[in-house]
Amino acid sequence: MAEIVVKTVENRRELRKFIAFPNKLFKNVPSYIPALDFDEVNLLTDKNPSLEHCSRELFLAYRDGKVVGRVAAIINRTVNEHWQKKAVRFGWFDFIEDYDVFNALLDKVVEYGRKNGMDEIEGPFGFTDMDKECWAIDNFDARQNTSTLYNPEYYVRFIERAGYEIKCKWQQYSMQANQPVPDKVARLNKIIMEKYHLHLVKVKSRKEIYPHAWKFFHSINESFKDLYDFVPMTEKEIGVYIKEYIPFVNLDFVQFVEDENDNLVAFGLSIPDLTKAYKKANGKLFPFGWYHILRALHKFDTIDLLLNGVLPEWQKRGVHSIYYSDMNEAAIRFGVHTAYTNPQIMGNEAVKIWETQYHTKPLMQRAVFGKKI
Repeated sequence: MAEIVVKTVENRRELRKFIAFPNKLFKNVPSYIPALDFDEVNLLTDKNPSLEHCSRELFLAYRDGKVVGRVAAIINRTVNEHWQKKAVRFGWFDFIEDYDVFNALLDKVVEYGRKNGMDEIEGPFGFTDMDKECWAIDNFDARQNTSTLYNPEYYVRFIERAGYEIKCKWQQYSMQANQPVPDKVARLNKIIMEKYHLHLVKVKSRKEIYPHAWKFFHSINESFKDLYDFVPMTEKEIGVYIKEYIPFVNLDFVQFVEDENDNLVAFGLSIPDLTKAYKKANGKLFPFGWYHILRALHKFDTIDLLLNGVLPEWQKRGVHSIYYSDMNEAAIRFGVHTAYTNPQIMGNEAVKIWETQYHTKPLMQRAVFGKKI
């Protein structure tokens, strides 16, 4: 068998190959959702503000002149300082079903980590927790979100064969989005809002949402601060994410709960299901990808529960019920029948809420892996 050659990505032509590889590898896989090319370029070049506190190297594996795998080696200095570790991350890790290709690529990540003083490796991760992360470890053919990674079963088989252990697990769920809000819950929500002087913000225009969006992302920094490997987003990163997410938001599926001083205490942000649109676009906005995405934003019966949370000091007060109930009512109005959650870290408060208070079905478990190097 021909030798595997791993090369560093050094120019735009090679970057295009890096971005396009999974689209070719998984083109016939129904559950694979391609990422938009321009999003990938923004993440993997100097346009990404995360590179102010991260370093990275991109690698392509070749056999007989053909690309057979890719990987990004990432060092997030802020994460390492915050969690007091020396870890190199692997991300954008895709490869043909060949253990030698898998090994050759991971060896490059390990080499990059050691060269920069790291003593452990973990992934799959992006630059921040807002990037795609964690592999499915069961139900590999289940429906994907546009914000989650696709991986076949052999990825997990290979990583376990290489001696990597699970560092953290996530659970995704599907749920009936238009389940009616019981009278008892509606009355309880009213009591909670009156007791704590809370109100539900109703934004009426996209322009109106931007001031709340800044509060929203700062609240994420506070709400998620104790979750695995999370560190607060910088102001520049928040600005990028606002530009990335707000265009896809349906205002009826934005729920902000504020206190009497207009401080954000809880939030829910859902987007129309774009999975079919992304597949039709095949990762490209032009010439016709934009049409499929625009159509999906206006005609949908499924939503992705993109981000939701409650500030730590407001947890266990039932505040989450306020924005979930409003989402249920919006789903009924729009004829939305199904909602899919993003991965929720197993054992945290959000997962307990899903498991005990909603008619949910487990969709898939996900994990990140790691070991000492």
